Amino acid sequence: MPSAMSDTPIASDSGKEATAASDERLMLDFSKGAPEAFAELFRRYKQPLFGFFRRRLPDPGQAEELTQETFLAVVRGASRYQPRALFRTYLYAIAFRILRAHRRKQVFRATFLGQRKDAQEPAGRDGTEAAVVLRQALRKLDRTDREILMLREFEELSYAEISELLNLPLNTVRSRLFRARLALKELLDEPAAVAARGKLAGFEEQV
Repeated sequence: MPSAMSDTPIASDSGKEATAASDERLMLDFSKGAPEAFAELFRRYKQPLFGFFRRRLPDPGQAEELTQETFLAVVRGASRYQPRALFRTYLYAIAFRILRAHRRKQVFRATFLGQRKDAQEPAGRDGTEAAVVLRQALRKLDRTDREILMLREFEELSYAEISELLNLPLNTVRSRLFRARLALKELLDEPAAVAARGKLAGFEEQV
């Protein structure tokens, strides 16, 4: 299987070792008792996975905690791992389940325990005006459209991966992504959002 994240190509010469093992090969090796394989997967995906949670949670501490919880789930499920899809898809599917469980806990605490429910919108706070405006615009999108857009633009998942993760037909992913990009562009075209146009440039090129 092709590597999901590594920029280093796997050597094609049969007489040479691959310069970088695929994610799927590493996970299989880990499932057979090679801890160094998991260490490499952790190195490759720690920051992308933290970014996934950070953009969806207001507290960086929570993002870090859920990142660790996701990797722990990978460890616990290693013996049952089967490379039916890219490891990246497998990893983000676990992350989605953990994120949803976290949100259900927050709703429960807010409803029954009287605790303040944490915001469930994209976070990723960097303090700049452009970033604030972009977050506010993203918050106004339909939740599914927003999730598709974020998975495509921030996590850089393929249409097929997004389709599998969200259990949506491939054509639906394409059409909703196009709609989300247009909606976001219109929101950022409003006078108060002009400061964020620089961050939107990558989106506009694909609309």
